Amino acid sequence: MSAAMDLNCDMGESFGVYRYGADQEMMPLITSANIACGFHGGDPRVMRETVALAKRHGVRVGAHIGLPDRVGFGRRYMQISPEEIHDISLYQLGAIEAFLRAEGMTLEHVKLHGALYMMASEDEALSDAFAEAVHAFNPSLCVYTLPGCHTAASASRLGIRVVGEYFADRPYASGEVKMFGWTHEEIGSPADIALRVTAMLTDPDYAGIGSICVHSDTPGAPEIMKAIRVSMPSF
Repeated sequence: MSAAMDLNCDMGESFGVYRYGADQEMMPLITSANIACGFHGGDPRVMRETVALAKRHGVRVGAHIGLPDRVGFGRRYMQISPEEIHDISLYQLGAIEAFLRAEGMTLEHVKLHGALYMMASEDEALSDAFAEAVHAFNPSLCVYTLPGCHTAASASRLGIRVVGEYFADRPYASGEVKMFGWTHEEIGSPADIALRVTAMLTDPDYAGIGSICVHSDTPGAPEIMKAIRVSMPSF
């Protein structure tokens, strides 16, 4: 089991009076935070507070780029052009960068959210547009995505480092993640998830994994991440 394995979490997705996710509990347990940039979730105050929280815990920050769909929390597929993907990616990268600069921090990586994550992974034109926006903004950033998908290929073609991720709190079938429509029975208990993660890390089919994700809004997310950490000697 790699001592360099990263633990990432999607967070900063509250906005206005709406509170979402166990950010305070998750931040001390992770090494990388994917912070929403105001489209699918998040707002300026939440972005500022989440960046500051990451700084206090020494957690790396990435931009969590989503579709402009707060009502659907960025989990509904939309008809959107490659040009729009490029532009909304640049917009959100710039937004989170402002809060990081104010804290004396740097942006480390980029990860797409929800439906956009899956749309780009399955569509070369969309993934190319996203990768081109990242490269134009800062080619030294990493892109977190599913190993072997279009997003990974598009980023690699531009010389962007790709970090393959495994979704600990989502079920897999025949090596494919079930991102939406899963049940709690399918993901199991924290102990079940930790066992699944341990098995994945010794499976050659998952050799490209560099980061393990637990979403902050998954019920029991802190307990899940604690169980994973206990199962990993490096933590």
